[in-house]
Amino acid sequence: MLKVIIDFDGTLTAEEEQAALLREAMLTTLAEEIIHMPRAQLAADYQATRARLLQNPQQYHWDVNGLIASYCDEGAFILNTTTVQTLLKENESYFQAVTAAFPNPEYDPVIDCVNMLFHRHTAELPLLFRPAAQPVLAELVAHPQRQPIILTNSLGDKVARHLAALGFGDEVAILGDTRQYDMAPDWEQTFVHPTLGDLQIWPVAGQYPIDLRRPAYYKALRQAAADGSQLAVVADTFSLPGAMPLLMGIPFLLTRTTYTPDWCLQAIDAHPLGIVLDDLADLPTALDRLPGG
Repeated sequence: MLKVIIDFDGTLTAEEEQAALLREAMLTTLAEEIIHMPRAQLAADYQATRARLLQNPQQYHWDVNGLIASYCDEGAFILNTTTVQTLLKENESYFQAVTAAFPNPEYDPVIDCVNMLFHRHTAELPLLFRPAAQPVLAELVAHPQRQPIILTNSLGDKVARHLAALGFGDEVAILGDTRQYDMAPDWEQTFVHPTLGDLQIWPVAGQYPIDLRRPAYYKALRQAAADGSQLAVVADTFSLPGAMPLLMGIPFLLTRTTYTPDWCLQAIDAHPLGIVLDDLADLPTALDRLPGG
């Protein structure tokens, strides 16, 4: 059996068309419920921060526990997340307001705030699936040797509701709360790169080191394969869902989007288990070419 683990946001959904709605909702909640300031000023500060990030994307990232979880230019939602995180950390009055609002954080006040905003407002977004989402899932469900599993950092209830709108129920499993962003500085697990040998940090394109210290995601992938199944992971971004599977010996298929950076495409093309899909509709054919696919 080949378990085809498909990231939800951005892979099955048109994230680039939802990002503006997510941004506006996040800013409203920040202005009205957390920072308590005029929304127009917060929005102006957000736009100035966003422009600065995109001028030097290798220097700005979504940081968790002091480690890089993802670079700001890897996805439309990730750009929102990184911009808000940077804005809240660099503005002292914003930082103090967030610290007061999150007095007992799981990670730190800014990360907890950003996570809350993301999970709350992505659950509210209107359904906007990519055209290939329904037929590709239907083809995977019908295949006797393939099992589609939906990957998400969110809890599974949001994804289950959206899949139901596509006509799918229990035949499409959900691997939720995977915490691909859960970085652990003291985790000692190493991975074997085909040319660089053992490593925890994968130096990509010279300027984009990908940190693999993600024990929660590693555990989720190991559990998915515990029954002897082969795995393949499909997603629209690289650092969060894609780098670790590749260095665990799991094929990773990146769906190219309008926001996919060239450095991600180059890294995946250079790895023997990496595949770039020009469209989600190409997934079944690409799986046919995998060993045991």
